[in-house]
Amino acid sequence: MHYLSPKMVCETKIVADEHESIPGTKKEAMIVSSSQLWSSSQPHTSNVLEENAKRDAVFIREFQLSDQDEVRRIFYEGIMERIPNTAFRGLKQQSKIQIMYGFLTIMCFFVTKSMALTCCVPFLLMAARYYFSRKVILSYLDCALHTDMSDIEQYYMKPTGSCFWVAVLDGNIVGIVAARGNEEDNTVELRRMSVDSRYRGMGIAKALGRKVLEFAMLNNYSAIVLGTTAVKLAAHKLYESLGFQHAGVSEEFTLPGMNHSILERMFFQLRYHRYRLQLREE
Repeated sequence: MHYLSPKMVCETKIVADEHESIPGTKKEAMIVSSSQLWSSSQPHTSNVLEENAKRDAVFIREFQLSDQDEVRRIFYEGIMERIPNTAFRGLKQQSKIQIMYGFLTIMCFFVTKSMALTCCVPFLLMAARYYFSRKVILSYLDCALHTDMSDIEQYYMKPTGSCFWVAVLDGNIVGIVAARGNEEDNTVELRRMSVDSRYRGMGIAKALGRKVLEFAMLNNYSAIVLGTTAVKLAAHKLYESLGFQHAGVSEEFTLPGMNHSILERMFFQLRYHRYRLQLREE
């Protein structure tokens, strides 16, 4: 398969989607006279509008070595958010685990005959979920920070058919995404997508996803694939809005640091969702 150089397709400038809320960009009503409209203040108004447009514009470019610390920070913070999400939000998707926790709570009452101890059981169960979520996810984070995220240049920028981008807003790196090509099945994997929590809701994640889509088409890949353990519905809706089709879910996915002990199975569960965006038939 013939690949174009990643340098040819890794830079673009976009503006956040109109339907998404961007703090500080709401238009304020202004009443001016016709003379004011054509006064010498017109160039000033034009300059202000230009500055606002520049401020609100998101610039997506290739990763540079000087970005390493900020990229790792955004990745780290994004993964750390998954600890409470997996421990607490993820429980909503685990009906069997909910039933088991309810059974344990009832059994505690029958065994101890103590309402005080019984009331403590749900809090102890949630604490155990948080402990195991933190333990496993920190192990996964340590593994990632010592593999591809430790040398982005070597892992993503040098290999043909792969790339890593950052989203820049007002001079700050606010989002990241990677593409890793697989020549065996002519697919590219969307990886490491994350947006700084202070800049979410501005269309940045969608713009990063579109950059991977553009990259895949220009490099003649047949499909884009991704896997996620995200429990937030917003993440899944984002992939679907980009055109991805849900390709299956597995509850047997193993992260680095998992040992599948009885306690771990009781207090830590993952659902690994696979998505695929078919670009052309092989």
